[in-house]
Amino acid sequence: MTMSGLEILMENVAQDVPPDGLRQKLVEVSGRPLVVKLGVDPTAPDLHLGHAVVLRKLRDFQRAGHKIVLIIGDFTARLGDPTGRNEARPPLSEGAVDANATTYLDQLGKIISMTDVEIQRNSTWLAPLGTADIITLMSKVTVSRILSRDDFRNRLSSDVPISFHELLYPLLQGKDSLAIEADVELGGTDQLFNCMMGRTLQQADSMPGQVVLCMPLLVGLDGTEKMSKSKGNYIALRDPPNDMYAKCMSIADEVLPDYINLVCDMDRSEKVRLKEGLKAAELHPMDVKKTVAANIVTQYHDRSAAELAADAFYRNVQDRSGSQRDYMDFLVAEADERLTVTRLCQLIDPSKSKSAIRRLVEGGGISVDGRKVSDADEQLTISEDGLKIRLGKRMNYIVRKTS
Repeated sequence: MTMSGLEILMENVAQDVPPDGLRQKLVEVSGRPLVVKLGVDPTAPDLHLGHAVVLRKLRDFQRAGHKIVLIIGDFTARLGDPTGRNEARPPLSEGAVDANATTYLDQLGKIISMTDVEIQRNSTWLAPLGTADIITLMSKVTVSRILSRDDFRNRLSSDVPISFHELLYPLLQGKDSLAIEADVELGGTDQLFNCMMGRTLQQADSMPGQVVLCMPLLVGLDGTEKMSKSKGNYIALRDPPNDMYAKCMSIADEVLPDYINLVCDMDRSEKVRLKEGLKAAELHPMDVKKTVAANIVTQYHDRSAAELAADAFYRNVQDRSGSQRDYMDFLVAEADERLTVTRLCQLIDPSKSKSAIRRLVEGGGISVDGRKVSDADEQLTISEDGLKIRLGKRMNYIVRKTS
């Protein structure tokens, strides 16, 4: 059965506010395209498959003929993590934000057509705001409304400090929706509060409130936490084909249907076949992962790269009987000196900070040659047979020196 235009736009949406709001909005603005907003803070140079979930929905609206407005949060990105608790999101310089924004736009072009996108920087309207403007903006929202956010409420009850600029952060993001007169805003479910702030500010200015559509959060390669660079459980859109394919093969069996639904580019009937085959145990998860891996590599590289990556995975990770080995090969330079646990982990996964590695060590999450590591500064020796390291639950390697 062919899906209707509205069904395609609503497919996989986890939360919609107000309920059935998109249908109503389409009726209200009949005769013109919807203004569909997505805001991104360019706080790091790479996008990953978790970001792709929302971008693919943006593409659905684009293909349906609606106006896509991409807000580059160059002003809000300079604030860093508004809670001050995320080491992966420190305050950034204007130059760093611009550099990240450039790479973002290149990566966005892997999913949406950049020729049909209106790009705005929120510094255009946020940087000129004066004291009177900020006070007027604050007058639109009550303190109780701001403190209804789960994070704020939980920290208040736990007597954890909240800085004043944190309370302003949602208002600044909501101001973006006022500036472009958005009809629809897209985001992940973790962005519901900020997206709703745009709707609140619009209604306070006697504008029609935007419809908020939130997509599910993609679970990362650890099988438990949402995909995130700070957690090291991600598949980057710029990963080389072999790495991308191998990472896909480590997707936890229980979340495989989510990857089929949210990040695979295939006919709906094929998605149903794969999911039902898994549920009925008629398809082996390994075979389905190969289909998913090939599909994802083809999207972000091409079919030839996917075929070569599949062959490399077979040669490096599977033996001739087709069973999967625990470890993948990882090569380090012969001349690499002071190969500590921290140094090796950062070679394997450059996104991991030293503090993140130390936390993994403290939690017993790193083992070398079968023993748990207790010192992140321990110096390692690579024998002729290689050195086995387990980094977290799913990153398992045999480290060898290059010849």
